[in-house]
Amino acid sequence: MSTPPEPVTALRNLGPAVAAEMAKAGIHDAETLREMGADEAYSRMLRAGTRPHFIGFYVLHMALQGRPWNDCKGEEKAALRRRFDAIKAETHDPAASAFERAMNEIGILPKG
Repeated sequence: MSTPPEPVTALRNLGPAVAAEMAKAGIHDAETLREMGADEAYSRMLRAGTRPHFIGFYVLHMALQGRPWNDCKGEEKAALRRRFDAIKAETHDPAASAFERAMNEIGILPKG
């Protein structure tokens, strides 16, 4: 008898809204999230249509470390901001995202 996977919401700071965005990106449990890490998970979320938001990015990092969401400060926060900006630049194109979502809905493009 196997144990059901731990939900994303079992991680500190992550609620149902984040879990729903992750599910759209194909991330359905905490173990998958832990294995891929925050940067890859956030990239997938952006490609799946999540609007980029820096706080959401660093909250995800804090969650994977088991830290309070507001524990990110100083140089650590500045370094995460640089990573966020790079991920956003690489993965987020609002026009392409809307187009890709539409194509996915009618079955033209393969899902991520």
